Amino acid sequence: MKLTLRVWRQRNADADGAMSTYEVDGISPDMSFLEMLDTLNEELILKGEDPVAFDHDCREGICGACSLVINGEAHGPERTTTCQLHMRSFRDGDTLDIEPWRASAFPVIKDLVVDRSAFDRIIQAGGYITAPTGSAPEAHATPVPKPDADLAFEHAECIGCGACVAACPNGAAMLFTSAKVNHLNVLPQGAPERETRVLDMVAQMDEEGFGGCTLAGECATACPKGIPLTSITSMNKEWLRATRKVAKG
Repeated sequence: MKLTLRVWRQRNADADGAMSTYEVDGISPDMSFLEMLDTLNEELILKGEDPVAFDHDCREGICGACSLVINGEAHGPERTTTCQLHMRSFRDGDTLDIEPWRASAFPVIKDLVVDRSAFDRIIQAGGYITAPTGSAPEAHATPVPKPDADLAFEHAECIGCGACVAACPNGAAMLFTSAKVNHLNVLPQGAPERETRVLDMVAQMDEEGFGGCTLAGECATACPKGIPLTSITSMNKEWLRATRKVAKG
């Protein structure tokens, strides 16, 4: 396959960026999208040019590191992570626009790499369990109803890639935050910090400068792990419940 790549290049957060055009040839349909970028970078290095910076780690769709907007779609045309997107999803002769996540809370570090530490700070605000539980209990010592267990597992699948933010017209982080809140709040172990968790995490989300949610639904459509839009409404209910409880003292 021969492709034309229009890639966002930006030296650092303070520099102006622009699209640069490259031609790549000999691309196998079985290559992953990141392997195709590796091929481009090998060619750039041989020419003495600066390779394109992009995030990656496990390349198995687990870590959430890969983060590219491809032809205007977060992670590209398939509902998967960029590292699991294969070049057979495109045709010989295609032109591909490759950009970083676009959100004020995700400043560009270089080229296609953005700073997603805002997600880390949201987790640090309450996405954990601190209640002392002593030694490990017996496996079935704390019964969890299957619907609750299924809901917790569904939300625990969030890998924090940020596609929801990139796809949202408002740059909101509600789907990510709701996945982290709901994952713990439906489990017995998360009950002691249920109210403070949702209040603190939502407050931190707002402080990070993410946009407001208008339930456009683009976040759930782009999510490679299928976190449902109802996750947001569940978190909103949790937030209202916590707010009323705190107001009553």
